[in-house]
Amino acid sequence: MAHLELLKQWYDRVWVQQDLDAIGRFFAPDFEAQGVMDFGVGPEDFHALGAAVLAQVEISEVRFDREVELGDWVWATFTVLAVTLADQKPVQTTGQIMARMSDGKIVEAYNQIDFLTFFEQLGYLPPDSLALCLSGEGIAA
Repeated sequence: MAHLELLKQWYDRVWVQQDLDAIGRFFAPDFEAQGVMDFGVGPEDFHALGAAVLAQVEISEVRFDREVELGDWVWATFTVLAVTLADQKPVQTTGQIMARMSDGKIVEAYNQIDFLTFFEQLGYLPPDSLALCLSGEGIAA
């Protein structure tokens, strides 16, 4: 299987189909993703992270916008399309991943996900939070 196809299957199976039990089939046992949280996230951590995200939204699609596959490495930008579970409002955010594959598993990954926009759309942060912070105004508690 091509490395890019493995990555696409990861997003579809775990996030769109919400099959958190599939996480271990995609990652090497000692896998640790960087950039998702302020610390490395391993296979067990992804169960908790996945449950927390999927308790907020239903993801209908993870669309790959740009992708590059070179040797064992895959890089992609993506758009996540979802709706909130509370009121079915649309949610859209973007991200990118660079991952290394070996023996049909993801063994190394570096992520960037626009959680600021995600949490604004969920209503946990005010609209235009980034602009507020850049203006020096900040986000009122």
